[in-house]
Amino acid sequence: MQHNIFLVGLMGSGKTTVGRLLAKRLGLKFVDSDHEIESRTGATISWIFEIEGEESFRRREVETIKDLTGQTGVVLATGGGAVIHPENRKHLKSRGTVIYLRASVSNILQRTMHDKSRPLLQTENRRKKLEELSRQREPLYREVADIIVDTGRPNVHAMVQSIIAQLANYQKGNSSKKRRKRPSNQVKKDIVIMKPSHSHLKVDLGERSYPIEIGTDLLRDVRLLARTIRGQRIVIITNTVVAPLYLDRLTHSLKEAGKDVSSLILPDGEKEKNWESLMKIFDFLMENKSDRKTTLVALGGGVIGDLTGYAAASFMRGVSFVQVPTTLLAEVDSSVGGKTGINHPLGKNMIGAFYQPEAVIADTTTLNTLHDRELVAGLAEVIKYGAIVDAAFFQWLEKNMEKLLARDSEALAYAIRRSCEIKADIVRQDERESTGLRAILNFGHTFGHAIEAGLGYGEWLHGEAVGCGMVVAADLSCRMGWLDEESGKRIRGLVERAGLPIVAPALGMDRWIELMQVDKKNVGGEIQFVLLKALGDAVVTKVPAELLHATLTDNTAPG
Repeated sequence: MQHNIFLVGLMGSGKTTVGRLLAKRLGLKFVDSDHEIESRTGATISWIFEIEGEESFRRREVETIKDLTGQTGVVLATGGGAVIHPENRKHLKSRGTVIYLRASVSNILQRTMHDKSRPLLQTENRRKKLEELSRQREPLYREVADIIVDTGRPNVHAMVQSIIAQLANYQKGNSSKKRRKRPSNQVKKDIVIMKPSHSHLKVDLGERSYPIEIGTDLLRDVRLLARTIRGQRIVIITNTVVAPLYLDRLTHSLKEAGKDVSSLILPDGEKEKNWESLMKIFDFLMENKSDRKTTLVALGGGVIGDLTGYAAASFMRGVSFVQVPTTLLAEVDSSVGGKTGINHPLGKNMIGAFYQPEAVIADTTTLNTLHDRELVAGLAEVIKYGAIVDAAFFQWLEKNMEKLLARDSEALAYAIRRSCEIKADIVRQDERESTGLRAILNFGHTFGHAIEAGLGYGEWLHGEAVGCGMVVAADLSCRMGWLDEESGKRIRGLVERAGLPIVAPALGMDRWIELMQVDKKNVGGEIQFVLLKALGDAVVTKVPAELLHATLTDNTAPG
């Protein structure tokens, strides 16, 4: 019997688009249950809802899905509410592989903005309705799902290719299990979020596009390194902490690939992200007679990545560079997007350039040697992505935080890949913050940067300051009357569970304002904040002074 594939998910999650392409690629028949109902009744879904009511539609849906799942060799796109009826869930679970296409409410709103054919969205507050449907149906989607796929990526062809690979891995991994008798108390196989050991993403910027490679032991993959790190002369920039761990490994692999390799080791720490360190890189490059064809490789965390990128942007007015991040924070955030620079005593990241790398190579094996405090700091940026763009990802983080803290390899791989997908999509749309979209990536950062500068760079790690900054920003969002109190508590709770600080240091009101006035988002001398209207929906805005003062007063430690 040919295998069946059933797609479930909220309306607008891409089931029909993905299903058609998936069926074509696999040589299977594509069927859409809603279209089949319309064909059988000779009436539109909207008409059935309006004249007969939703209950009548659901009865027709049960009959249709029973028939369609009984066929062989089909890719079936189900209606968003198909999982509500237990009969449908039974047929979906027992007659094929179920893929849950998960999309954020914000993405669905954007996709269905002009769609008048969805009866459940014919309401004044579409966001509220979608959030309600998501809360009701998410547990049911997870109940039936064998594979969960996030549909935030812009390239549907790449997503379908990833699904095909995951299907192959899933079916291979479960073929032996199906031959064994299942214990009577185990009623459902575990939900699997399938992850290939090596993921390939793309930051789509036209001529400046570049790949993000995510996987294990990539520093030993000579072929990959030869393909992604172009040029004959390579200069690796690293620091005193990372060099003893990974410099020899990367150098050996690059030499195996036929490269001429030299390296510069800088002191470790945020306080080293300064003009003096930048000059050390320039001195080394000129002393070693580097030229325009030299490629710089940043081997380390965010400090090394930002320094090396700025040096690459400036040396001979621009040479190639590659990011090889070795911290969680760098792998999910600072290595992607092309922001480079150094700190100034009066403000963080105020001096720098937009300069995209040739590639990002994220070897997740390097996280095995990462200090617990650094791992926790990186989780702040991961939480940020769920808060500003993807409420479903935020919910996944709530359910899997303990796995991430325990360094579960599959959970970390998923968190890294999803974070990179979200950032790559935002950078694609607004590379240089010209439209304001990219600025939402600074959720928690206005407060966080003030903490870092106010305490002295290095006293708090960047991720610690951002984590606390998100709690303060969420509180301010609630005071603005946008974010509901429950969501504010969820953000605070997740940040605290991650092991990040949730109470800001007592800098003094005047000092807080002074530090926040030195922020790249500010316009005309007015402080701009990234706040939330809902989980997954961020905005850049000004705030009344009295609300800002009340927020800082209630969220800082006693002076």
